[in-house]
Amino acid sequence: MNFPYLLTNARSGIWWRVLALAGLSVILLWQWLGEWGSAIWGIPQVRDAFWGGSVAALATAAGTLPILFWKQLPDRVMDTLFGFGAGVMLAASAFSLIVPGIEAAQSQGATAWGAASIVGGSIVIGAALLLALERWVPHEHFIKGMERENTLVLKRTWLFVFAIALHNVPEGLAIGVGFAGSDVVRGSALATGIAIQDIPEGFVVAMALAVVGYSRQTAILIGVATGLVEPVGAVLGAAIVSSSATLLPWGLGVAAGAMLFVVSHEIIPESHRKGHEVFATSGLIIGFVLMMMLDTALG
Repeated sequence: MNFPYLLTNARSGIWWRVLALAGLSVILLWQWLGEWGSAIWGIPQVRDAFWGGSVAALATAAGTLPILFWKQLPDRVMDTLFGFGAGVMLAASAFSLIVPGIEAAQSQGATAWGAASIVGGSIVIGAALLLALERWVPHEHFIKGMERENTLVLKRTWLFVFAIALHNVPEGLAIGVGFAGSDVVRGSALATGIAIQDIPEGFVVAMALAVVGYSRQTAILIGVATGLVEPVGAVLGAAIVSSSATLLPWGLGVAAGAMLFVVSHEIIPESHRKGHEVFATSGLIIGFVLMMMLDTALG
């Protein structure tokens, strides 16, 4: 990486200031929270969730680095990577969120039908929340373009940032909720699987930005910044669910619904858009099996 260029280029300098401001905001927020923040950090599940989310964020950052050497990959490879990410998220939703959610509801005294209804209803709630965010938050898809006309008042860079962050919210929440349960190993498996799929996802994000005209350094910075949503979401999910054991099956279901929404609404349609369904489906199967093996072997 050309660090002198990165430090002196005005456009990149803006992003360094943005990142510095974000870091300062986190410090000030932590000080403002005071004792409550310290109490939250004192919960082991919250700390585990933070580190799990941080690993996923680092994986996203690592995934952006190959853009320094390749500015574009063949469409077949891209669609295979999209499919791989979809497969990991589908398996994570099933084996790390939905099944444990049903088990948690049953352990709290729910019948088989009751447990299935709780998790099923929470899946719908999670998907509905993501749909609402997708409608309300101004953002721009890399291929489909702007969601609404009033997004024209924002720069395209920020629209991309909002879109990527919106995509990463369910992953962070899922990690947090996964660690909020009593099975740390299962939470670790979920965080590992999401981190694995974040590597190609980071590259896809950086490459998409580079293709539409952003410098490689700017693309990397944006990709790294959007990955920071995951530890924040992980802490939030763990803190909420850890406050009451009753919320665990609901939290697991909501996280699963949010991830399923992203897979169906964003990833699979994009992976099939250019006619490489076979490659996308192959990637999906590989990602699904890999995540299944991680979850069942480690859990």
